[in-house]
Amino acid sequence: MITAQAPGKLYIAGEYAVVETGLPAVIVALNQFVTVSIEKSADFGSIASKQYQENSLYWLRQGDEMVFDNRDNPFHYILSAIRLTEKYALEAGKRLSLYHLQINSDLDSADGKKYGLGSSAAVTVATIKALLAYYELPLAKDKLYKLAAIAHLDVQGNGSLGDIAASVYGGWIAYQAFDRDWLQAMRRESSLTELLDLEWPQLNIELLTPPENLQLMIGWTGSPASTSQLVDKITIAKAKKRRAYQQFLNQSTACLQAMIAGFKQKDLTIIQTQIKRNRELLQQLSDFSHVSIETPLLKKMCNLAEEFGGAAKSSGAGGGDCGIAILDAAQPTQQLAVNWENNGIEQLALAVHNVTI
Repeated sequence: MITAQAPGKLYIAGEYAVVETGLPAVIVALNQFVTVSIEKSADFGSIASKQYQENSLYWLRQGDEMVFDNRDNPFHYILSAIRLTEKYALEAGKRLSLYHLQINSDLDSADGKKYGLGSSAAVTVATIKALLAYYELPLAKDKLYKLAAIAHLDVQGNGSLGDIAASVYGGWIAYQAFDRDWLQAMRRESSLTELLDLEWPQLNIELLTPPENLQLMIGWTGSPASTSQLVDKITIAKAKKRRAYQQFLNQSTACLQAMIAGFKQKDLTIIQTQIKRNRELLQQLSDFSHVSIETPLLKKMCNLAEEFGGAAKSSGAGGGDCGIAILDAAQPTQQLAVNWENNGIEQLALAVHNVTI
């Protein structure tokens, strides 16, 4: 039996702006995983998962039609990962076979709580890694990222693919999204193998080393959010408020560039200052887009962390899910965790995960 893992992630800063080509974000991989096991079968293939067997389906009404949103269904990412990886295997001259695929995730809690740790990206990466090992096709991290990014994009249709980068590379990363219009055009005239060999315009993935005195705390507000649907709403808003949106992008870029410089200089104060700045910018985006990014409970979580001398903000699309706090490691944080708990915020006991391949 072959087994592969991919970690979950959280955005530290740069959310929403990062969906635009070449704009930066900082993301961290966490020590919670999707694990995919694969073994050859003689008679039939199967895909099984204890966590996903009762997965909810989201749908909307368009006139009298029910329209399903497949972007929140992990099986669509699994199937897309299988389809793309087997296409790559065929191009490499491999003969396809039947197999049993078993998926196990600890990105959500045992009682079904969804923490927003990027399970769709992790299941995509883990599935591809398992299949590449099964078909004996070693792939460097940059090509693994590209293969997983295509598979994920085929289902989600939007987003930055930064969560894919975190699941592939691990640790702390500075990330910039590639030009998706270029990718769409190149897919029409290139084989998958050729596409993975190309340099993708604007794509940048850089490993960061945090200052030794940086402590990351993660709080969960108990309110799951749909990233895809929130990104859709921002897309609508940016068409109506072009000037405000462009100003947000410019200011976010400056903020993230300063933050990444803070990582390289091992300067916690710079990083914390830019975390606070990024929180302000997301609030401005929320104000002109009328999208609820920092919910009342996320706001409480952040304010409590700032009272302890930390810097905090929502993580990812917001609207619920997790927030992050950056504090000095020399500072005791037990009381902050208690204050969070007293206000209905669960501290997640997670650590940064560094990937090795």
